[in-house]
Amino acid sequence: MTERSDDEKPLSFRELLGSVLAAALGVQSGRNRARDFSRGKASHFIFMGLAFTALFALVLFGIVRLVLYFAGM
Repeated sequence: MTERSDDEKPLSFRELLGSVLAAALGVQSGRNRARDFSRGKASHFIFMGLAFTALFALVLFGIVRLVLYFAGM
């Protein structure tokens, strides 16, 4: 068995999530961006981005519903 170097290992879930969150905020570092392009798969980023967007929209919807409920509307 050959052991993969850090440049060949696929991104871990934590690294992928961190990259998606940084991209959502627009604060991704150049080093991490280069790592994402060299070790990441586009399909993983697309799926994680869609899941994050859906979760974000649901949280916002829930907050608005809660505020409207407490406002008596």
